[in-house]
Amino acid sequence: MSDTATREKWEQVADWGRRLRRPESSARRSLLLILKSALAATVSWFISYELINATSAAFAPFSAVLMVQVTVYQSVVQSLRYVGAVAAGVAVQAVLGLSAGPDLVTFALVALVALVISRWRVLGAQGSQVATAAFFAFATYTGASSNTDQVKELGQIVLLVLIGSAVGVGVNVLIAPPLRYRSAEWGIRALAQEIHDLLDTMTPELGEGAPDADTTRGWRDRADRTGTLITRSREGLRTARESLRLNPRPWARRRRRTITFEAYDRTMEALVRMISQVAAITRSLDQQHRDEEESSPDRDYAPFLRAYATFLSSVVDFTKILATLDEDHLRDQAGRLDEAADDLERYRGEVVRSTEERDLSLTDPTEPYGVLVVEATRLSEECRYTADVLGNSADNPPSGSRTA
Repeated sequence: MSDTATREKWEQVADWGRRLRRPESSARRSLLLILKSALAATVSWFISYELINATSAAFAPFSAVLMVQVTVYQSVVQSLRYVGAVAAGVAVQAVLGLSAGPDLVTFALVALVALVISRWRVLGAQGSQVATAAFFAFATYTGASSNTDQVKELGQIVLLVLIGSAVGVGVNVLIAPPLRYRSAEWGIRALAQEIHDLLDTMTPELGEGAPDADTTRGWRDRADRTGTLITRSREGLRTARESLRLNPRPWARRRRRTITFEAYDRTMEALVRMISQVAAITRSLDQQHRDEEESSPDRDYAPFLRAYATFLSSVVDFTKILATLDEDHLRDQAGRLDEAADDLERYRGEVVRSTEERDLSLTDPTEPYGVLVVEATRLSEECRYTADVLGNSADNPPSGSRTA
């Protein structure tokens, strides 16, 4: 291996080490999850194989690994559903197997009933475990020599699942229980950063006049590819809320009194609407080129676009602040957002005045001005709304909160 390749390898190792040192890094979370899962599996195997000497000891570590969920709340909820699903599957096998015997017809009935029960909404994602448990129980049942052994083996499966689930939940609760309250901030930052980056790309081009068709098409395509980011951001907010539920860590108890997820939720939905408005702006700009290709009119809306670029630059400034949202500095950031929203409204007014001074039609569907002015108004309103929401949250924090 060359010196350059070796150096690159060591740089990658060093970078991975730096990420591990960050408390909320994905690398650190992944490593912790792996270690906790391995510990839960080992403890479960020791109990089921060494202490109980179970025939199907693997059920316990398998169950334990499944229960080391992202949040303590999910560990508890999913363990209850999982145990219920397994118990249902074993019960189906016990009733049909002991009454009809271990033949093909019985297996078909077991499969049919188990698959029907697996559709029960109460079991959620664990519904599939009904059929899995029933099939394993059938295989175990056919290998037993007497009715007593058959009942014993079926009961042991449920016991092993209970052991594994209890160990998995216990490990997740007692050893560094996951705390993801910052996921809400990360989701807001990601959406704000996406708006910031797209508009920051658009404003220089608009400031120079009408962009070409390839440029506007690129903006439109980029604005339309935000669905996955929105989904991830909403999932991050849900995880943040959930990670505080049933979490025994003292830090989690303090955070339950300090974080206002309602404000974050409203802010995130405002950003989702802003993304939709930015997408409408890119579509209008792109559609303008198509209309010109069809009608070939002689028009110049570069002066209007320069005013519009100034307005969008103020949105860039607003989202730049949101892209660094931090609860510990929320009061200072809320004040800056309020000032940015005032500037944004002033520049929106200049956009409207530019249409009046040049007698541009806002109602002609073949012209872009109407849509662009409407979306500018909506963007301005959403920014003002966001600034007010976060400002109220900073000025009226829940009891026990701390401000920077």
